Amino acid sequence: MNESSKNKPHLLLVDDDKSLLRLLTIRLEGEGYQVTAVEDGNAALRKLQNDAFDVVLSDLRMPGLDGLSLFEEIMGIRKDIPVILMTAHGTISDAVAATQRGVFGFLPKPVDHDELRTLLQKALSQSQAAQPGEWAKSIVTRSQDMLNVLDQAYRIAQREVSVLISGASGTGKELLANAMHQASDRRDKPFVAINCGALPENLLESELFGHAKGAFTGAVAAHPGLFREADGGTLFLDEIGDMPMTLQVKLLRALQERQIRPVGSSKHVDIDVRIISATHKDLLKEMEEGTFREDLYYRLNVVNLKLPSLKARSEDIPLLARSLLQQSAQRHGVNVSQFSDDAMQLLVKSSWPGNVRQLVNVVEQCVALTQTPVVPLHLVEQALSATKQSWPTLTEARDAFEQQYLNKLLKMTDGNVTRAAELAGRNRTDMHKLMKKHDLDAGDFR
Repeated sequence: MNESSKNKPHLLLVDDDKSLLRLLTIRLEGEGYQVTAVEDGNAALRKLQNDAFDVVLSDLRMPGLDGLSLFEEIMGIRKDIPVILMTAHGTISDAVAATQRGVFGFLPKPVDHDELRTLLQKALSQSQAAQPGEWAKSIVTRSQDMLNVLDQAYRIAQREVSVLISGASGTGKELLANAMHQASDRRDKPFVAINCGALPENLLESELFGHAKGAFTGAVAAHPGLFREADGGTLFLDEIGDMPMTLQVKLLRALQERQIRPVGSSKHVDIDVRIISATHKDLLKEMEEGTFREDLYYRLNVVNLKLPSLKARSEDIPLLARSLLQQSAQRHGVNVSQFSDDAMQLLVKSSWPGNVRQLVNVVEQCVALTQTPVVPLHLVEQALSATKQSWPTLTEARDAFEQQYLNKLLKMTDGNVTRAAELAGRNRTDMHKLMKKHDLDAGDFR
């Protein structure tokens, strides 16, 4: 696509009448549209898999895949795209059947160009209204579920309330939090993020609240901490479900009093931050098991936004794949512009257990390995196979190590919880909580 066509509305024109196809293409291009013209429904589907279109304009009666069948196929991959059908054999019953099934509009042939112009303008208004605003330009989507989340997020961003974003690993929780920051009145102040499961408790406390000089060994200078770094802006607490209980108490106090006390200091510091937190865990279950404080949960979860998995928004996969491909190609300075049709079909059909993060990795691998401008099927198959056993997040790796460690410890002590707690440097209560977290019973080791 050249630079001048980037901002033009992109129409997919489908008709088995070659002369009409040429005529409509000339007229519509003359009115400022970018037009891709194909002669049958199957060719249209292939184009839809690999290009972004604002509107589809199709003949109703065509050999093979007719207009209504094409519409049904389009709804399976791009639920939000307006489809307009044309026919020389139109009847009232055809129009009623088409509109009842969700077709945007119906035009009789010969096509009245004023009617077509009006209908296209209405269709484009619907298509463009479904796009995320400038505040969320980093989020690529046409999925209605995702657009609903963005609509909620935009309205909530205007208010000073705490937000909890829930969703599986790799669904883009930090991306959404950053977009909400951009949509808020705090956009000119810092957006600061920290993964609460990535640091041991003492370091996490120091990172969040800061520390005074000499507060502990190695504290050769005072550290302001992330609360003060985010002053006036937004602090994003990722994987809040992994925060240790003792720190949960301190966080709750900070939120209630709007003050923090740096480690090793006797002075309190006023804070002005908006908290957005995120988790892949079921915090209600964590509360029941005693590993997450109920009062903190309700303080953080004033509004809950749930991000869908990538599989649940499969209509976004072609858009995301193309966008990521373009970004990666530019970053690495390589000439690769698109996926082959069968490669894109495989991407759309895959299950994506690692969500968008896994898709990013697949695209990066394809860009690194491809030797042609079009990414072939076998490279996508290879990249998918390599990421199937996806690299665990730090939290997942830590949990796996923790479980193995407890198993060995309980075996060494023959299930003596008191002795195991001593060896681990924990008290007995903490040890019981950890055992419960990993479904371990001391009796199984005696």
